[in-house]
Amino acid sequence: MIVLRRFAILLAATVTVGLLPILAGRDPALAVLRARLTDREPDQAALAAVRTELGLDAGPFGLLQRWIEGLVRADFGRSWVSGAPVGPELLRALQVSMSLAGFAALVAMLVALPLAVRGLSRTAAMLAALPEFLIAMVLLVVFAVKLGLLPTSGWDGVMHAVLPSIALGVPAGAVLGTVGHDAVRAASTEPWIATWQAAGYPRRLVMTAVLRRAASVVSGQLALIVAGLIGGAVAVEVVFALPGIGRMAVSGALAQDMPVVQGCVLVILLIGTVAGVLGTWGQRLLLGPAFAAGSMMASPTSTRPRSRLLPALALMIVGVAVAGLLRDPMAVDLTARLRPPSLEHPFGTDALGRDLLARVGHGALSTAVLALLVTAAALAIGLAWGLIFRGTAVVDVANALPPTIAALIVATVIGPGVLGAAVAVAAVLWAPLAAHARSLALEQRASPHLEASRAVGATGTWLLMRHVLPAVVPAVTRGAVVRLPGVALAVASLGFLGLGAQPPSPEWGMLLAEGMPYVERAPWVVLFPVAALATLGATAAGVAARIR
Repeated sequence: MIVLRRFAILLAATVTVGLLPILAGRDPALAVLRARLTDREPDQAALAAVRTELGLDAGPFGLLQRWIEGLVRADFGRSWVSGAPVGPELLRALQVSMSLAGFAALVAMLVALPLAVRGLSRTAAMLAALPEFLIAMVLLVVFAVKLGLLPTSGWDGVMHAVLPSIALGVPAGAVLGTVGHDAVRAASTEPWIATWQAAGYPRRLVMTAVLRRAASVVSGQLALIVAGLIGGAVAVEVVFALPGIGRMAVSGALAQDMPVVQGCVLVILLIGTVAGVLGTWGQRLLLGPAFAAGSMMASPTSTRPRSRLLPALALMIVGVAVAGLLRDPMAVDLTARLRPPSLEHPFGTDALGRDLLARVGHGALSTAVLALLVTAAALAIGLAWGLIFRGTAVVDVANALPPTIAALIVATVIGPGVLGAAVAVAAVLWAPLAAHARSLALEQRASPHLEASRAVGATGTWLLMRHVLPAVVPAVTRGAVVRLPGVALAVASLGFLGLGAQPPSPEWGMLLAEGMPYVERAPWVVLFPVAALATLGATAAGVAARIR
């Protein structure tokens, strides 16, 4: 039944991807001719010839048939721009992306291990808030350009993968470490531990069981993160000029080369589905018979002492926002280009002489508020799906699409813009939250104390309200809050790629993208946006620590 459900979802996704040229509501022939004939306006005869060549005049069923025939031949059709088969180029790009994702996953696990063991929540949040392309640029400038220790671009051996995998793996490891720490804390407070200790079981055996319980939660998240890395490395691939599948998809979208976009999206969906299946098998292997009925985790009841740091960080964000709102973020002064921080411009100026304090302050509203709304919507969907549905096929497919690829689909249907970017991020953010909620719910529903409660007549509603929800909602909410800075960056980064907010929007991610070319001569153009994201991350971690 599970296999049939996954097959049906993949079939529906394949049909949807095949009909993207129709769903776009625009004339693909016009885009193709403009790409081929940039020196003159296309006429009606040329448009008709292109429609016949591409099979666009055959209607939805004819277009879908042509798309499926390309899949059967494994060439994924022919590029609308170059006329070459998409399959060979797609295979080469996939090999690069899968290799990069493997190295990045190794880095993520190395970063996650100390964070999960020591519970450095604020450190994890700040690392998760660092944008991949900023880490990539810093690594490129320091280790490749200045020190000359590693290659600056291209893909030719392991040495070319070092810097890109670090840039991708550090933020992913921070998220994974937060999930792992929550899982370890929850497993270490289960009632069965006291029973085992009273029975005289060795401490090593008890700790092994705790780690096995925690690993059942982490395994599903690790599989989803690896799948997301394959298609979500667009910015890093651009910085290091890597011929990966994410960069190929965005290039195809910008060129209106629909067969390239279709092939990339479908392959990424398939990879995500396979990764989800492997994650589920990992949970089944770790939990054994308990997997089918649920499992055994109780929510930690301990709380952390209150800290004065959280109000200070929140006050800092509010102060910067208020100070920036009193200034004009759009005022251009070419005589004040790239000026360092001063009394007149506390955060300095950018390449157009615009006041950075004003832009960071206004960006707090457009970035943080929108990210908060997107995160809240994704949390609600993820909790509902994880608690109600047992299946993971839809979660696997949704999580397989990184925000960039999801935005390509949304922009194809409704056009680029802030709304499209928000929808794209929410459409993929709910999936890991749903997987996390499902794992915790499975582990809670078969715990020994719930079995005892059922035996004395406890109703399903009582068990849900008193045991399942308290064990699931706080942990998943913490995971959503920790992802808040990443959501803010994802929404803004889509604008940089032309799929979301457009210049001169003062969103923080766009400020980073605008400042990248000047990071060596004017580091403040990226320092203050990074500080804003890091502060937001630390605040999010503080809020997450109080959700018990």
